[in-house]
Amino acid sequence: MNTLVALCPVGAEKILGNEIKHLGYKLEGNAPGRVFFEGDNDAMFRSNLCLRTADRVFLQMAKYTALDFDQLFEGVYNIPWQDYFKKDSKVTVDKVRCHRSKLNSEHAIQSIVQKAIYQKLTERFHMSSMPETGEESTVRVYMDQDEALILLDLSGLPLHKRGYRVDGGLAPLRETVAAVLLQEMMWRRKTPLHDPFCGSGTIPIEAALYAYNVAPGFGRRFALENLPFYNRKRAEEIRKAEAEKIRPDVEVRITGSDISTEAVERAKKNAEYACVMAGRALQSIGSDAKIIRPDFIQADFVELSAPYENGLILCNPPYGERLGDEEEAAKLYKNMDELWNSFKGWEFGIITSHKEFQENFGHYANLLKDIKAGNLDTTLYMYTNAANSASPRFNAKGGNNKKPGKNGKSGSGKKFDSKDRKVRF
Repeated sequence: MNTLVALCPVGAEKILGNEIKHLGYKLEGNAPGRVFFEGDNDAMFRSNLCLRTADRVFLQMAKYTALDFDQLFEGVYNIPWQDYFKKDSKVTVDKVRCHRSKLNSEHAIQSIVQKAIYQKLTERFHMSSMPETGEESTVRVYMDQDEALILLDLSGLPLHKRGYRVDGGLAPLRETVAAVLLQEMMWRRKTPLHDPFCGSGTIPIEAALYAYNVAPGFGRRFALENLPFYNRKRAEEIRKAEAEKIRPDVEVRITGSDISTEAVERAKKNAEYACVMAGRALQSIGSDAKIIRPDFIQADFVELSAPYENGLILCNPPYGERLGDEEEAAKLYKNMDELWNSFKGWEFGIITSHKEFQENFGHYANLLKDIKAGNLDTTLYMYTNAANSASPRFNAKGGNNKKPGKNGKSGSGKKFDSKDRKVRF
């Protein structure tokens, strides 16, 4: 058995832990932005392929007390690196993190660890130096209260780089953060979902992958595949086993809109790539089934009306640190009251770093969740049906007070034209 470490946005540790348990692996603990778990050799590949909310997966190489540089060196040197790297590997200590430890010089720690790895490899491979002509592998070090944690990167590119997003546009939301939002809102595939600020389409696309049970890593490779212990045959078996779990027959109602025509076209293109990725996975098991991509339209959010009586609005609206300025963001949040009124009966999940969001929006969430999205400290404001009834601007009767149209759609939605400023998606 191996001890693996999965990184995630700070604040998402519980969500990631639940994902890991769902895959059948045993949790061993967590720290801010990190979840430790136990898994067999299959877990090294399968966790990279399947985890939606993990940013990276590492193999724990050692964990020991290091009060000085000699102890740090010996602990790293004692790891059997020759079993994990090839003779031509280029090994890089990419990051060092220190917290309340006697050893706190990140540059010095990086140098000592690099020296210990290369000394062990050159001795075992009977070489005077490493040629570094092969694939690059990375090692990460955490020093936490004098305890050294030595990790080998199994992912390579961060796992939010799924492979389907050809163009992210300006300040895109990370795919892993979008997956966290869906889990925090406890969204289920039968619930209609709409993102009125879809940008590059990340939230609707991640919702579709989740709804159809498509593993997020089908469209990419991992650093693990360059390591000598990688079992290609077993990895292909795991890929096919996960492809068998895709559910192209389920019915979902996932949509997105944006005021920018370019953004909508970008979202459509990214969604198409995601569906192609899923289609290729299905082809690997002899299936010609396809998954349906989310629908995207060009529209200002004030032009929208709810096509169903209930659903979820989940979005990442522009905010001052991300796009525009603080004043523009505040004005946009005030105007979002129109969205609230047009989607009565719907739950809302809104992520932003703007500290006065609720005051500008005019509605107070019943649940808040702080999430570190990249370098930004953001908050997810969750408005459930219970919160709606207590909102200062909420219609106490609830719902949209319209009779349902055909197929359960609300009669309030209308197609957009020059005479009517409402649009049905």
